[in-house]
Amino acid sequence: MTALTLSTAGAATLRADAIVVGVAKGAAPKSGGLVVAAGAEAVDKAFDGKLATVLETLGASGAEGEVTKLPAPSGLKAPVVVAVGLGPAPEKDEAYRAESLRRAAGAAARALAGTKKAAFVLPIEASEDAEAIAEGALLGAYAFTAYQDGNGGLGGSPKDGKAAKDANGGNGKKQPLAEVALVGAKPRDKAYKAAAERAIALTEEINRARDLVNTPPNDLYPESFAAVATAAGKEHGIKVQVFDEKALVKGGYGGILGVGQGAANGPRLVRLGYTHPKAQKTLALVGKGITYDSGGISLKPAGHNETMKCDMSGAAAVFATVVTAARLGLEVNVTGWLALAENMPSGTATRPGDVLRMYSGTTVEVLNTDAEGRLVLADAITKASEENPDAIVDVATLTGAMVLALGHRRFGIMANDDAFRTSIHEIAEEVGEDSWPMPLPSDLRKGMDSPTADIANMGERMGGGLVAGLFLKEFVGEDITWAHLDIAGPAFNEGGPFGYTPKGGTGSAVRTLVKLAERTAAGDLG
Repeated sequence: MTALTLSTAGAATLRADAIVVGVAKGAAPKSGGLVVAAGAEAVDKAFDGKLATVLETLGASGAEGEVTKLPAPSGLKAPVVVAVGLGPAPEKDEAYRAESLRRAAGAAARALAGTKKAAFVLPIEASEDAEAIAEGALLGAYAFTAYQDGNGGLGGSPKDGKAAKDANGGNGKKQPLAEVALVGAKPRDKAYKAAAERAIALTEEINRARDLVNTPPNDLYPESFAAVATAAGKEHGIKVQVFDEKALVKGGYGGILGVGQGAANGPRLVRLGYTHPKAQKTLALVGKGITYDSGGISLKPAGHNETMKCDMSGAAAVFATVVTAARLGLEVNVTGWLALAENMPSGTATRPGDVLRMYSGTTVEVLNTDAEGRLVLADAITKASEENPDAIVDVATLTGAMVLALGHRRFGIMANDDAFRTSIHEIAEEVGEDSWPMPLPSDLRKGMDSPTADIANMGERMGGGLVAGLFLKEFVGEDITWAHLDIAGPAFNEGGPFGYTPKGGTGSAVRTLVKLAERTAAGDLG
């Protein structure tokens, strides 16, 4: 785990293996060219005020995320200077956007893999800037190494009794940056200390969510995921209740059982309850946790099932959010529901045409077994509604249709309350998670009418992401505010890493949900 320190040392005198500075694109009519960002004055001085000129000679443009390394002059203790692009320089009297700082820090941290300590001297005007830089660096330094260099995977032990300890792993991959020192932060200031503590708690849980998403499905299945949640509950004072197969049968959870009945690893429903004695509001979070999705009898074709270990990203996000709320001691009750199952084909699997009786009593005709996420979520949403929370938010890698609509880097937001949908969208944008509000058109509901059951699990093909949202809405308790986040696009990055986003599991929606919990605790959401 990458360590974080707040440093009062000067940039020139701090002992580190590298020093990170920010550069930006200057406004052409005024200065033009490259601009060295605030905080790096001592570094620029060591270059005789010509750092920007040297970087331009090397081809640096200040573009967001661009990284340029160069040897440090004799006036600096660090042997290497890393210049990272911040994008366009802000106008006079304006500051850099938090997300620009976050992405720049993440790009620099990734570029410094194999390094022991790096000093970050990016622009810091307030504790919020320090927090953004810390988040970016700690998220950017992430690497999933549980199955490399002799490590034993989820809950396992290394094959040779020890993991690689040098900067470079046994397979040639560099280990993550070991320590981040924020220069310009104020370690004795309460606001800066709180910002650092929040950044550490948040990023550690996001990275744990990433680990879960990246864990292969032969190790992460409903029972083992429930065990991880139980262990975290004991560590952080969270009450955890696990509904195993017997409890699910007894309770009549037809949706979760129907999806999981074809798998050798049985389904689970996990409740995580964090409470605070001063809480005035309760927020319920529901996560889709399909630990592997083959599509079931409606089998996915080759090329579409290789990454389906990520279909539990919603449950991972909910789990991480509840633990973060507990670690931060938020004055709000947060309940997490993890709807866990494997969707596999077998002689016992649900067939297209079968009818399931859900926990709510509603009957559902299953027209496509690959539309399984909405079935497990429906049972969990109904159960969450019984506790009458102030709001329910479900999170799921639910539909490919949402990816087609919004691409791979943003999630869709649907809700039964426009103001709540707007609030979540604004929160997501504030914390740097790209999202977009989506409608729930009533005319699409008719497509799910079934001649056999109360409702079908499929409707019109066009607008499929909205149809899925309308299906879930049917199971929300009366007069309960609800929102649905379809994170199918950004939950798993199959392309190259960028900013603080790695290849593989990303931890999508955790920052939005944590901020939502904080706003709820503060009474800012009504």
